[in-house]
Amino acid sequence: MAAEQFQKTDFNWQLQQFFRQVGEWIELNFPQIQPPNVPDPPNWSSWWLEAIFWTIIVLFVLWLGFQIYLAVRSYVRRNQAQIAKFLDRSATLEKELTIAQWVRTAQEFQQQGNYREASRALYMAMLQRLNETKLIPGDQSRTDREYSRLVQLLPQSESYQMLLEIHELLYFSNLPISAEMFDRVQKAYGNIERATVDMAKMA
Repeated sequence: MAAEQFQKTDFNWQLQQFFRQVGEWIELNFPQIQPPNVPDPPNWSSWWLEAIFWTIIVLFVLWLGFQIYLAVRSYVRRNQAQIAKFLDRSATLEKELTIAQWVRTAQEFQQQGNYREASRALYMAMLQRLNETKLIPGDQSRTDREYSRLVQLLPQSESYQMLLEIHELLYFSNLPISAEMFDRVQKAYGNIERATVDMAKMA
């Protein structure tokens, strides 16, 4: 009963009934005219269902793409400091400054009272020293934490750790570096320099 009621209220069924009634009226009033065979009307309900289906698919793809964009943007913002550190390290290593040049750069920044850049220059001198002495070859993709694990077995390991911690502080916060703190950085780098020189003499 429900199926029969649905069929009688279906748009396609009503359209077929309309064409049939028109044909019967023409045949009744104009018997000499043979009404042409009227093709079945298109299945409008199927067409609309297909259109709605593909519209939903397109909207879902657009929504998914937007969600991916938001996730990537959020990740970049959260890791902006780490990305900047990586890019900065890549740029500075490409310059291929020598140890002496980095130390001289640190002294120049110290004279200007820019202890942040002076500390960073000594950090780069430390990395260059590790690379030149072949203790830890330079790798642009290596992070401070990876360096921290690698220097644990080296003489003056605590001095390496201090420079690495100061460098992380420089890039993950805006805290100023005082003259006293830079003095500690200088002493730590001096310990590293003496240790590597002693190792070279013993080799």
